[in-house]
Amino acid sequence: MAVRRSRRPTLEEVAARAGVGRGTVSRVINGSPRVSRRAREAVLRAIDELGYVPNRAARTLVTRRTDTVALVVAESELRVFDEPFFAGIIRGISSELNATGLQLLLALAQSPEEYARLEQYLTGQHVDGVLLTSLHADDPLPAKLEANGVPTVLGGRPPGLTPVSYVDVDNRNGARQAVQYLLDQGRRRIATVAGPQDMGVGIDRLAGYREALAEAGLPELVVYGDFSEASGVAAAERLLEMAPDLDAVFAADDPMALGAMRVLKKRGRRIPDDVAVVGFEDSASAPVADPPLTTVHQSVEEMGRRMARLLVSRIRGEPVPEPVVILQTHLVLRESA
Repeated sequence: MAVRRSRRPTLEEVAARAGVGRGTVSRVINGSPRVSRRAREAVLRAIDELGYVPNRAARTLVTRRTDTVALVVAESELRVFDEPFFAGIIRGISSELNATGLQLLLALAQSPEEYARLEQYLTGQHVDGVLLTSLHADDPLPAKLEANGVPTVLGGRPPGLTPVSYVDVDNRNGARQAVQYLLDQGRRRIATVAGPQDMGVGIDRLAGYREALAEAGLPELVVYGDFSEASGVAAAERLLEMAPDLDAVFAADDPMALGAMRVLKKRGRRIPDDVAVVGFEDSASAPVADPPLTTVHQSVEEMGRRMARLLVSRIRGEPVPEPVVILQTHLVLRESA
């Protein structure tokens, strides 16, 4: 009958069971290639037989690695857990990290005080690298992290910054494609619910809208939201006051498009007969909307995967030939336009 242990086995006991030195066991645990296949197999067998669990704190002191990366989102908890974009990003990051042994830590921060505490934590050797998304203009955190030797990858092109590496989608071209489709359908009073102009995504999608209308020689109808459905509702109310004859709305993300659709239907506007609506994201809500939402597809999970892949390469000191990744978009046609 096996004897139940009352304490955790030690590194020395693993070494004795495997018939190797303590240093060999340490190298196997830390993934060093400087171990023979026979020794590695003996150590792994001993670890399994003894139920040995490495002391993470001691390992961190030796390797200066925590096996943890942080995802920092500069938004409120309500936004992060309510909007599908963030769920997709987290799924993509997690799926890429699964095979690396790295753990993901989610950190939310909005106020200067929260940011100051977070900066102190992230630069204090508590994480091996940082992923940041939903950044607003001139956010100082990315530069401070890099200056402190913390590898950092951003999700989205940040305005006013020149980051070491980031992943984004072709927001400008995606918006142009959406508006051009509306023009091709004969729409001539095309409004937009633009995103925040202190974010690269908001700037680029508005620029794509403006370029398409300028080429067609048509006037702009612009109101601003914050990427939430509630802001889409408020924006649509304002648009109908500004331009009761509008015949199309391009919203800079799906939640704002869905909010606009609610208002249009409430006001008796038929979608798409009276007013066509196009969003941006192709979220899970788009195909089940009433009517199903035409939208620009962006692969949010792929964005998360590529962010994680870049960060892992930087943590490992591997060459990064493409530190900036721009993912392509395409229009998904449904009944709203």
